[in-house]
Amino acid sequence: MPYIAKLEKAGIPTVTVDYEDQDELVKQTALINGVPNVRYLHAPREVPGPASVDEFLEPMLEALTRPLTKEEKEGGRWAPPQPRVLFEGTLEEAETFYQQTMDIPFPLDAPIAVYTDGLPIRIPTEERVKEMLTGTSHKPDEIIPYAFDIQGRRGESRRKGDPVLFQPMGRTATVEKVAINAVMAGCKPEYLPVALAIAQSDCATGTAGGSNGQWVCVSGPIVKELRMNAGIGMMDPGNPANTTIGRTYQLMALNLGGAVSGMTRLSNFGNPFNVGGCCFAENADALPPGWKGLNEEFGFEKDESVVMVVNGPGMLGAGGWPPGGYRALQKSGHGGIARRLNVKGTPGPHNFLEYMVPELWASREGPRTLVIMPQMAKHLQQLGFKSKEEVYEWLWKKSFEPLGKFRLRAGPDLTTNGWMGIEKTSGKHWKELPDDYLVPAGGDDPFGNCLIVGGGEDETLSVLNGRGTAYSIDAWR
Repeated sequence: MPYIAKLEKAGIPTVTVDYEDQDELVKQTALINGVPNVRYLHAPREVPGPASVDEFLEPMLEALTRPLTKEEKEGGRWAPPQPRVLFEGTLEEAETFYQQTMDIPFPLDAPIAVYTDGLPIRIPTEERVKEMLTGTSHKPDEIIPYAFDIQGRRGESRRKGDPVLFQPMGRTATVEKVAINAVMAGCKPEYLPVALAIAQSDCATGTAGGSNGQWVCVSGPIVKELRMNAGIGMMDPGNPANTTIGRTYQLMALNLGGAVSGMTRLSNFGNPFNVGGCCFAENADALPPGWKGLNEEFGFEKDESVVMVVNGPGMLGAGGWPPGGYRALQKSGHGGIARRLNVKGTPGPHNFLEYMVPELWASREGPRTLVIMPQMAKHLQQLGFKSKEEVYEWLWKKSFEPLGKFRLRAGPDLTTNGWMGIEKTSGKHWKELPDDYLVPAGGDDPFGNCLIVGGGEDETLSVLNGRGTAYSIDAWR
């Protein structure tokens, strides 16, 4: 939409092609880009390409040549008021107010909560918000800024110190507004610096398609300060810090970013990570010698506290074996894993990642985050992986596959510009490369991968898509 807006403002006619269930998303993004009445046409989801083009070609030409109406000529960037939503009345009246819903028509056809994630919330009274703000030295009216220079998702650049534009509607927010959402989520004042650090990520949720899941992982001394769960059930409900901090992300996405299901948030199924939010912690004490914590991986000091924020496609994947199967492999070299790795009868440790590699990129290419229990990290270190970086390099090299196979994936149709772009390693056009040319299914470089150590004692792991970005918590104390 930013490119469409640029063309329209330059006097070049455009017509956006969307799907019928994305109309509200098109309208909202057109508003924030200063072309509130942009023309659009519907493409069919199931009609084959040539027939689809034939179907909307004539309407497209008509829409491109028809003179603009007075309404369509109207411009201006949408800047809605962002009042302090602090209800005055009885507690019962406030609960009714904050838990009101609005009906969203097609493609949802169901009610959605206006201010909450659908769960009951703690009412953000003036007194409670004031108490929450004792958790930071920053002033309530301070605008949340970007922590560093970034390249925006739509091609725009943001500079360090610029106001964070919460997604998808590009709104700004203050420290107080983050505090209000933290109160609603049930946070304690000492959790507020974590919520403020998360806010610097802009709390994106993904707009259309896919099943993006948002989750955060805390690293550093603050894990023990807040008594966060980095052990068994660390992704489960129960721990006050984990649960309420994770929930704050989703409330900020709704109230600060305007991410409303059926309007500006069109994830096909949604993601269970987003139900109440998901936050867990790294077990720094369980890191093998030579392995860095997430804080150091992202360039911070060992005694600094950070939060890694992830907004990635897909669901949580399991390790692919029962705990007993892993123990049989490592103790005595027995079981199906040992047979696949051809180490039957040989005691461990063995590289269990070898067992996973054939399926790790089976359905989707790109980097992976592996959440592994302490014993598994110890085994990798004993096998010679002196650092996480060495694991990342090994995983990435294992992801290489022939171009003939890589072409059978759906994602590269987009990332290679329909195979009309240049392959960066060879410098050649994609179509010039032979079928046996090796390309990585695991992303552009090894360091898109991520390892997090935590969880219980049963030897399983979890696989997630992508890797996040870390933000300083200490900067918000």
